Amino acid sequence: MINFLKHLLSLKICIAIIGMACIGLYTHSVSAQYFNLEPGLKKNSVYFKSIKNLIIVPLMINQKGPYNFLLDTGVGHMVILDTTLLNNERLNQLKEVEVRGYGEGDVITGYISTNISASIGKATMNKIPTVILKEDIFNLSPYLGISIHGILGNYFFDSFTVKINYPNNKLTFINPRYFKGSSWEKIPITMIDQKPYIQAAVSIANQKTLNAKLLVDCGASHALSMESLNQSPYPIPEPNFEANLGVGLNGLINGKIGRVEQLQLGKIKINDVLTSFPNFEDIGAKTSKSNRNGNLGANILNKFHVIYDYPNSAMYLKKNSNFITPTEHDMSGLEVIVEHDDYLRFFVNRVESNSPAQKAGILPGDEILSINFKHIGEYSLEEIVSLLKSENGRTVIFELHRNNRIFAKLLSLKKRI
Repeated sequence: MINFLKHLLSLKICIAIIGMACIGLYTHSVSAQYFNLEPGLKKNSVYFKSIKNLIIVPLMINQKGPYNFLLDTGVGHMVILDTTLLNNERLNQLKEVEVRGYGEGDVITGYISTNISASIGKATMNKIPTVILKEDIFNLSPYLGISIHGILGNYFFDSFTVKINYPNNKLTFINPRYFKGSSWEKIPITMIDQKPYIQAAVSIANQKTLNAKLLVDCGASHALSMESLNQSPYPIPEPNFEANLGVGLNGLINGKIGRVEQLQLGKIKINDVLTSFPNFEDIGAKTSKSNRNGNLGANILNKFHVIYDYPNSAMYLKKNSNFITPTEHDMSGLEVIVEHDDYLRFFVNRVESNSPAQKAGILPGDEILSINFKHIGEYSLEEIVSLLKSENGRTVIFELHRNNRIFAKLLSLKKRI
């Protein structure tokens, strides 16, 4: 599937939050507040939904819900995307602000609030600093297959030692006073603008290994994104291909897809890592203040059991059952979205040029009725994504509906990198 979500979440939304933080909307006294467990509890666990490597948690807002919130280390303040969660009269009393992001386009408007309560499992934070977008310009639901109401970021991670079990979809949050460390691989983290950064060795063939500064971003579904080197474009290895990497707040983010020879996190080495290289003007030139080289995303993080220990400036990694699974790019050239009608309907949203899908004659707007003779209602969006990057040369048969006609199209998956 086209790599729409790789930067859609981390670079559309967390950049908006950077803009908010930079203009001093919140005071230190507000930001010092935390989530608190119910009295007597040392820890609590909830189960999350995993979609495209992203973590979707159930969150109560002002004692209502639960609502679907993306858990995101790449975001500072909480974000609400769906204003229907709040009282309209209350919204009218809030300060309206401008949100700027990457790309070209109009400025987006939103509200700020410090009078919202949020609860996850048996933990609650009152008066959590929140950015409320006036319009849900992201429209994430079609791309994830479920409604996404907002994003939960730093205030949650700053309150607990957080353990993520990706294979079991289990999130455990521990009162830091009761966390005694771990025997797992320890990676020091540095917090900058409420976001965690690590140092990691990145190796490209015929290039000197770089000790890279990476944003740890569990809210971005890519594996690795390399953005800049010494305030210049990051060297792109061969082979690579042009790709649309996602959408910023104000426009498309373009670049290339390639592979780095090796990524080393502490003593753990991962070879042949699928990597995005966004155009320097789109990303690298606009993150120079953080002096970062790139972004470590969920398609690497989900290969580990992960512990985020912000209070002690560390994260811990232990290989899980996903570790041996190679990171692969979509092999079809299709971007599939979901529409919630009386039942789920799956549509082709975009088709990459010169892709197997385009060569097969599949067009944007085609409705998918079945895949490989299996009714589309028997698939989840996640299963379709996995199928379309499953095996080079694999034949996939689509039954499609277009202009009152039903017909079949056959394509052969092709590994491009």
